[in-house]
Amino acid sequence: MIGDEISITILSVESSGQVNIGVSAPKDVLILRSELQKAASINQNAADTAPALLVAELESVLAEHTAPLAEKQMPEP
Repeated sequence: MIGDEISITILSVESSGQVNIGVSAPKDVLILRSELQKAASINQNAADTAPALLVAELESVLAEHTAPLAEKQMPEP
């Protein structure tokens, strides 16, 4: 038991050493595996980034990559 409301049960142990567990908790308690927690954190950080900064960075990158193309396509006088 973890606290009064969360219990962890070992469901099986594989010959490879993998352990399968079950978690029982109230619906209002968020239970995430570590890799899902990390992904959620990365997504939240990306969502918190100011859109104006992303647009400015995208415009800068596009300008860098399209300028050489425009120079190549210009006819010589």
